[in-house]
Amino acid sequence: MTDAHTRVYCLIGDPVRHSLGPKIHNASFGEVGINAVYVAFQVQDATAAVNGIRALGISGASVTIPHKLAVMPLLDEIDEVARMIGAVNTIVNEGGKLFGLNTDGAGALKALKDAGIEPAGKKIAIIGSGGAARAVGFTLAAKERIAGVAVLGIITQEAAKLAAELSEKTGVSASAINLDKETNDARGAVGAADLVINTSPVGMYPAKDTTPIPPTWVRAEAAVFDVVYTPPETRLLREVAALGCRTVRGVDMFINQAVLQFERWTGKPAPVSLMRQIVLKKFGAK
Repeated sequence: MTDAHTRVYCLIGDPVRHSLGPKIHNASFGEVGINAVYVAFQVQDATAAVNGIRALGISGASVTIPHKLAVMPLLDEIDEVARMIGAVNTIVNEGGKLFGLNTDGAGALKALKDAGIEPAGKKIAIIGSGGAARAVGFTLAAKERIAGVAVLGIITQEAAKLAAELSEKTGVSASAINLDKETNDARGAVGAADLVINTSPVGMYPAKDTTPIPPTWVRAEAAVFDVVYTPPETRLLREVAALGCRTVRGVDMFINQAVLQFERWTGKPAPVSLMRQIVLKKFGAK
């Protein structure tokens, strides 16, 4: 039950009506006994939205498409990794000072470690070069002592830019490979990788029967992480699992980014089991 002391958290983006955020966070506030509410605001004007967060004393916000970049110059301070990524998905209001961070990459790293996969010392192949690739790539390169990164993309300039920035900003050796045209190079990069991460939308519903790479490119000793979470078990994961690879699902990254947001906002441990139950029920997964 809300009262005059209820703290407000929100989601800003467009669209937002499909979001699971309100269900996840409101159930979690109730479970932990926090007097707070989480609401979704569909907004087109990022500046007005951030001004509203300040003016109304909103305690924190999730930021989704298309505002993850637009909010950055409007904040007082930004986490170093979020600045490297070039996107913020979480805002924390600390006594009127707005702090921005990105829990997407951190959620991916947690999913890997929860599965017993330590990225340190590993050669990594990232499929895709967009926002998810940046979040995962910079988080692993900045926080883990990885051996190197190959960025496999179909947008040549974007993949080259990401590889160059990874090398420049983190000191990790990174290269760009065109996934469409340089098949032999792409196959070699994937085959040499200890950890293969699909950050592209290939395999996402409704095109769930597609796969970004042939599973035979991947060594049986390698681990494969697919950030796609609809469906929870993608064709890529099914096929590489049949070859003996360890796999990590995108749904775990999805849950983790919410867990990390909740804990950063409240300073309390998130009710992970409850959050997981809500998400898995929504996606019909186990």
